[in-house]
Amino acid sequence: AKKWINIRKSYGNFYKVPRNQTKLTIMLENLGMSYDGRPHSGLDDSKNIARIAIRMLQDGCDLRVNERIHSGQLMTVSSSGPLEGAPAPQMPRYRN
Repeated sequence: AKKWINIRKSYGNFYKVPRNQTKLTIMLENLGMSYDGRPHSGLDDSKNIARIAIRMLQDGCDLRVNERIHSGQLMTVSSSGPLEGAPAPQMPRYRN
């Protein structure tokens, strides 16, 4: 993976909060959620990050690639650049 979405950056920019408010447990708490699973478990952290991403999409956030590796260096990707890759996933629609 040479490009990715840094949820901490996206969260801070979307909800207009400072970087010290973008720790996983704080983001969950601010969204009215609690941490599910064992702290510092890679799988549980990933699941909780996914829950944050889903909530951000529900709140209208347009999640885009915002970091990449180029020549071994971490680089920030401009949010005003063209959208690359697949469109953001849509929330499933349920039939009545």
